Parts: sequence; C-alpha cells; structure tokens
Amino acid sequence: MCREQQLLLGASVPEGIDFSAGLDRPDVVSAVEEAIPSDVLVKRPDVLAAEHLLKAANADIGAARAAFFPAVELTGSLGSTSTELSGLFKHGSLAWTFAPQISVPLFAGGANEANLKVAKLARDTAVAQYEKAIQIAFREVADALAARGCLDEQLAAQEALVGALQHAYRLAQMRFRGGVDNYLSELDAQRSLYDAQQQLQIVRLQRFENLVTLYKALGGGLHENTA
Repeated sequence: MCREQQLLLGASVPEGIDFSAGLDRPDVVSAVEEAIPSDVLVKRPDVLAAEHLLKAANADIGAARAAFFPAVELTGSLGSTSTELSGLFKHGSLAWTFAPQISVPLFAGGANEANLKVAKLARDTAVAQYEKAIQIAFREVADALAARGCLDEQLAAQEALVGALQHAYRLAQMRFRGGVDNYLSELDAQRSLYDAQQQLQIVRLQRFENLVTLYKALGGGLHENTA
C-alpha cells in the first residue's frame, strides 16, 4: 500500500502521516441537511456588518429583514439546491429576482432628521449595502450547492471507473501469470488504474473543498462531524 501511495502522491509519504483511511473516510463536515432555512445567513459576517450599518443609520433591523430578506428554504432533498432558492435568480443568469417588500417603515426619527441630506444619503447607502450583502449571501450558497451536485455526479462516475479498472488489472495479472499475455499488458492496466485512482483523490479533495466553501457561505450553518 505504501508503494501505491507514493505513486499516487508522486513523492515519498512523509513520516508520521497515516493515509490508511484515504479520502474516502466519512465527511469531516456532516452531510448537508434538507430544508435549511435562509435565516442561517444572518450569521454571516458580511450580513451582520451591513445590519450594523443600518443600525448606525437609525434603522429598524426587524423591518429591514422583513423587507429585504427572502424567507425560503435553501436546500431540498438530499441537501440539493431548493426550488425556492433557485427561483430567486433568473434561469441561466445572475440576476436577482426577489422584490423587496418595502411597505413597512425601515427608519425611525423625527421630521427634522429626515430632511437632512446627509442623513438621507447615509440611510440610502446603508440600505443598498444591506441588500447587496443579502444578494451575495444567497448567490454564494446557490453556487456552492450547484457545484456540490456536479461533484457528487463526478465522484460516482470516477469511483465506477476505478472499480472497472481494478477488475481489468486483476484480469491482466491473471492473463500474464497464465502465459496468455506479456508483462507489458499488465503494466499498461496498472498504469491506467493508478491514473484513475489519482483522479479519484483529486475529485474527493475538490468535494471536501466545496463542503468548506458551502460551510462558509452558510455562515456556519453546518456542524462538524467528530465521529
């Protein structure tokens, strides 16, 4: 196994590092839950920062959330992108389609304050930054979930390929030992298997990276799997 690991890594395995479990061990981050509510995104640092700007502009945060924050489920079955989330963007486009509900007052304060141009500018800027932060949060979650779906399909296909090539390699070994084929055929089958195994590790690594990206996009809405 150590020799195979060296071939996959393209270098000697460092001492003290155990690769026996490989990257096919249970996910470091737990499986994505179904029906994750969008309110987990209010914990994101960028959304919190935008809300603090609204507070500084004398805004009603509860009213602002009700006006600008879509209350939807982010994930559907098996942790995939929910139809509610995908519906917030035009098909095949980055355009944001959620219309803010602005029938509620966002700002408190007297008439004298409202007439100050500087105060109005600060309020308008705070609202624009808040809405932009929300759009970015939902877009990053949608992108990460979409990438996750593609990586899951790629992982399944690569695992199937490795399984097929393992079988082909075993057959090549048997044919060589039985005197049917020469050793070159066995070496060629082994090379194909190692190439596929290396690509499988790359896909698994990409999937772990995607889970980290999704975790960050959700503002910590997932839980670490310590099992």
